[in-house]
Amino acid sequence: MTPNLLASEITIEDLTIEGPHGAIPVRTYLPSTATRGLVWVHGGAFAFGDIDQPESDWVAREMAARGVAVVTVDYRLAAVPEWASAALGAPVREGVLFPVASEEVTAAFTWASTLLPGVQPSDWSLGGASAGANLSAGAAMRLRDEGVTLPRTLLLAYGLFHAELPPLQAELAAKYAGLPLEYAVFTPEVVQLINLNYVGDPAQLSNAYAFAGGHTLEGLPPTFLLNSEADSIRASGDKFGAELVAAGVDVLMICEKGTLHGHLDNPDSPAAVRSIRRMATWLTSDLITEQG
Repeated sequence: MTPNLLASEITIEDLTIEGPHGAIPVRTYLPSTATRGLVWVHGGAFAFGDIDQPESDWVAREMAARGVAVVTVDYRLAAVPEWASAALGAPVREGVLFPVASEEVTAAFTWASTLLPGVQPSDWSLGGASAGANLSAGAAMRLRDEGVTLPRTLLLAYGLFHAELPPLQAELAAKYAGLPLEYAVFTPEVVQLINLNYVGDPAQLSNAYAFAGGHTLEGLPPTFLLNSEADSIRASGDKFGAELVAAGVDVLMICEKGTLHGHLDNPDSPAAVRSIRRMATWLTSDLITEQG
């Protein structure tokens, strides 16, 4: 599948919507005609990233070029603590704690699926990459429990869905062990620091809306799981996929060969282009089980 709309046929607009914690900046990418929609959430370990990075903007433009209306969400970020500042060279910054970002993603999906014209509420999907995949899964859990209209599907790229990084299976462990040190960053210890920085209170690590993995997943919509091949976070994606299957959820899981964590942030990579094609096919397919 190749893009079939010119850039001039896509209207891109920055807006703010009302949210439970104040105004939420969003960006809409609206094709001249669209029958499907996607609310898409960037990653960044809950503390970094924005709607201008390729993982957000490039993905949205590619989906819109294929006739999918897209809304990206500039949710409030967690703090940048001293340990992250020292490791990444980013300035220390205050931030918010769970459930702020999770509730903002939920609010953005509700806004898009009920107020944006052109796409029926039942034809909106929800998804994101890395931390954005986590936030999307948690938002879907909340929507399910509230008994409101669920996303048509979930589209989750290299997400962390568990409060603790699951053990790496032998095949993944071998690939991860072969990485240069600068790419082997998501150790269990680092993942624990990231997750605690997101929730603040260790008791919240067991909250299903913070980390959906290991909780009751019945009733979630059909889910596309895209994993990066040489990525320790794939252990969480693999386990979450198995949990979804055990819960009776329709799942398509892809391991994109030759990729590291965050590969959608590299638009020049052939693997990222392959992933875009897979994602677009999922979103526009008429064969996916509809939720009754």
